[in-house]
Amino acid sequence: MFKRIVGIDLGTANVLVYVKGKGVVLNEPAVVALAANDSKIVAVGAAARDMIGRTPGHINVVRPLKDGVIADYLITEAMLRHFISKVCGRWRMVKPEVMICVPAGVTSVELRAVKEAAEQAGAKKPVHLIPEPLAAAIGARLPLASPGGNLVVDIGGGTTEAAVISMYGLVVSRSVRVAGNRIDEAIAAFVKRKFGLIIGERTAEAIKIEIGSVLPLEEERKMEVRGRDQVSGLPKTITVTSAGVSQAIAEPVSQIVAAVKAVLEQTPPELSSDVIDRGIMLTGGGALLRNLDRLLAQETGVSCHVAEDPLSCVAIGAGLALENLDLLKGSLQEEDY
Repeated sequence: MFKRIVGIDLGTANVLVYVKGKGVVLNEPAVVALAANDSKIVAVGAAARDMIGRTPGHINVVRPLKDGVIADYLITEAMLRHFISKVCGRWRMVKPEVMICVPAGVTSVELRAVKEAAEQAGAKKPVHLIPEPLAAAIGARLPLASPGGNLVVDIGGGTTEAAVISMYGLVVSRSVRVAGNRIDEAIAAFVKRKFGLIIGERTAEAIKIEIGSVLPLEEERKMEVRGRDQVSGLPKTITVTSAGVSQAIAEPVSQIVAAVKAVLEQTPPELSSDVIDRGIMLTGGGALLRNLDRLLAQETGVSCHVAEDPLSCVAIGAGLALENLDLLKGSLQEEDY
């Protein structure tokens, strides 16, 4: 019988879905718009994200995932149902086999919530769960089968996961709830503090993508930013520079660097030598932040590389893991999940 194998990167900022034989078929924001009076779903994904900060009082726009875990169970279930239906079709004869990524540092209660939400949304039982760093390493095509150390750092929207992986198992891992969203918040706070301008999360994200860098750039970039003046309340336009953004994001970036250093400090000596040879692999949307690889290389003394398709690594890795479940049986700890 035809089996549909689906890998889901259930991220704080975006949900990516990989289908065997097709690759990544869906990449949508993890955002849901609800009617305020009866909690009926108005929009999901990109359509809901376009409403952030632009809705009337009778519509609420929410992110059902916070720091990589479920903050609102029912809305997460409805969102998963919508995405699974979009990928597999509403009237499907066979339930899809699903592998979902979860942060390495989550609790058993949070794991159960993810599993149950996916099962209620139409996935075949049992739903498999895989630690995010392991999925990222598989998706980045690192040589995990051999006994050698691979350090992967996955910087998503809500969490940064750093782990040393050998033979499909996590040897040392660290999960910190500082990532892309925290960097956006730091940019918004900087613009408010320095220019007295209030901006929304989408504008802060646009600044990060357009001119954000963790180290000063050779050629400074500038960007016009529009928002609401804190004093007059009127619309106002200001110019932000890449140097200013570098200062603004220094604190959250230093926490990410500290997490990577903490993993390196706990790594067994034999695996440390492998990591020095192979370098650090960066995945996730945060890997695209300018000069982050250079900063990590400077701070750790280990070469750092950005994966070929950092945004899709986790979703692809989840799908490939489900296709090769026998290799990973011991690493997934299904009985604990």
